[in-house]
This record gives sequence, C-alpha cells and structure tokens, in this order.
Amino acid sequence: MLEFLESSPLVDHHCHGVLDRDPGREAFEASLTEAEAPGPPGVSMFDTQVGFALRRWCPPVLDLDAHAEPDAYLARRAELGAAEVNRRFLRAAGLEALCVDTGYSPEALLGPPELGRLAGAPAHEIVRLETVAEQVAAGGADAARFAEEVRSRLAARDAVGAKSIAAYRAGLELSGERPSGAEVAAAAGRLMRQEAPRVCDEVLHRFLVFCAVDAGLPVQFHVGYGDVDADLRRGDPLLLIDLLRAMDPVPAMLLHNYPFHRRAGYLAQVLPNVHVDAGLATHNLGYRAPALIAELLELAPFGKVLYSSDAFALAELYHLGALLFRHGLAGLLARGVEDGAWTAGDAERVAGMIASGNARRVYGI
Repeated sequence: MLEFLESSPLVDHHCHGVLDRDPGREAFEASLTEAEAPGPPGVSMFDTQVGFALRRWCPPVLDLDAHAEPDAYLARRAELGAAEVNRRFLRAAGLEALCVDTGYSPEALLGPPELGRLAGAPAHEIVRLETVAEQVAAGGADAARFAEEVRSRLAARDAVGAKSIAAYRAGLELSGERPSGAEVAAAAGRLMRQEAPRVCDEVLHRFLVFCAVDAGLPVQFHVGYGDVDADLRRGDPLLLIDLLRAMDPVPAMLLHNYPFHRRAGYLAQVLPNVHVDAGLATHNLGYRAPALIAELLELAPFGKVLYSSDAFALAELYHLGALLFRHGLAGLLARGVEDGAWTAGDAERVAGMIASGNARRVYGI
C-alpha cells in the first residue's frame, strides 16, 4: 500500500509560497511553529514532533544521514543554497498539481509560477477573499461601489478557488443569510475609515463568501489550528453549519480542522457540499500523524477527503506533509485489508481518490 501511494502523485489543494533565501537557525525554527517566536532560551523547535520528523525524513533529501543534528543539517542546507533546497523538496513531495494561497506574504515568498516550476507540476491560485476586500478599501473606492468592485476583481483573477480567514477575524459563527446591499455598504464604510483596512466584520466575511459562491468558486475555510491570532474557541467548524447549508451546492473546503477534525468529518458526512483535509496538523503532529488521519476518516466519506500540506516558508514542509500523509493513509488502508474491512483493490481506489482524484474533481483541474 505504501509503495502504491509513493508512486501516486498528490494534488496539494492548499499550500503557500516558500522562502528564496537561506534562513538562519532562529528564523528556521520560527517557521516550525505557529507561535510568534520559536520559544524562550533553552527551548528548541527541533525538540517537537515536527522537529524530530524533519530530522528523520529531510536530511536524506540533502544527502545527509537520517537524524542529522540540527547544526549539521542547517550547514548543509546553506551549502546547497535556497534554490537547490527548494527544488529538491518540492520534487520529493511528488505533486501532480498545487493550489496556492497567495493572500499571506509577510515577506517575499515564491509564488505559484515558481512553485510549479520547482515541483514540476501546474500551480493554480487560491484567492484570499479578505485580501481582495482590503485592497479595494485601501484603493479609496466609494463605499456604495465597494461590492461591485470586489466582485469585479474576483472575476478578473484566474483562480480555481477562494479562501476565507473569518476564523482569524470574526470567528466561524457566520449566519447563512446574504447581507443586504445596505449592510455591505455600511460595513465597507467602516472598513474604509480604518488607517490600515482589515476585514473583521461578520457582515463582510459573509458577503465575501457569497461573492465566491456566486462566482462558482470552491470556498476554503481556515478551521481550528493556526497561529496565535486565531481564537480557537471560535474556530469550531460546527459554528459554520448555517453558512455551509446556504452555500450548497458550491463546495466548502474545511482546512486543517485539528483539534476539531472529527467534527469536520461529521459535517462532511451530513452536508453534501462539505470536504475536509488535515493539512498543517499532519506535519506538526509528526510521528502521531497516522492517528489524526485515522480519526478524520472515521466519518468523512472517502470521496470528500483531500490532501493538503499547508506548507509555508520552508520547502521541507511540502516534503514532510506529503510523506507523513502517505505513510498515515497507507498504514490505515493496509490494516483494513489485513483485517478484511476492504479489499486491496478498494484500498488502492480510495487512496487514488484522496491523493488526487477528489481535488481534481472539486477544483476542475
């Protein structure tokens, strides 16, 4: 089963750009955590699940022995240079296509064209809805024309999907009702009066989702685990149920989901347009990733589960996400074959669906 999955290319349906420079140790460790800083003195992010997973699986890609010490690993990384490191790890991920969220770049990152070239696979854009709205607001458009301008800019993007980060700004308890034109204009006016426009209004988050729905774009939602800006108390996907129902039949893609992955699996079972993944959490859980994948698949229909890495900044996370996903899914499917839960043919069919088939169908790629 593992050999089958290792030979099966993946569609990474949610990922980000990577650094085109060699980060020092502090910056490297900072990219291994969702915290604002890697930790107090004496605490290393190499001493975590993701840190040990990186030391186990990434050194051989750079011609080192597994479990290389951090300093030796970083020295070899610097010796090869960012361009070669990025190429090796993107190719090692074994990708058939990438869907790249271009809305968050606190520093210069490689975009879809460069990522696609490095991976040897087509790279498509996922447009971040709040970024579009903030750009419109910063451009000084009249509040009465805000909605029209957002729709126009969204239509002009050659994107295969859209993403909402309402979980970071207002929480996921979003109504299923379309906001009226007057409500949108009033909220846009408040947004435009901000010195640095930042969408955090429940009305605008709903408006943006319905803009994507009207454009026929699958809508990704950040759910659960994320950096410290995300209030996990308001990141439960069950809070989204009214909006998810209102979006049908346009696909809703619940991203990450940890520690709410079982709840997300339930939503994927009971709502026809809901799909799920375990990106970001997979590589952060490292050795424990197989347990996460098994729990996600307890209720979620296999035709509604997708692969994503949510790799960001470090190309290693593309490789780790893909490898740990393949190992976790292969182990679950192989045990099912051994126990007579399904046949080997069924296992391979399901593996192909989750690895790439479901994403190709949903995004039309």
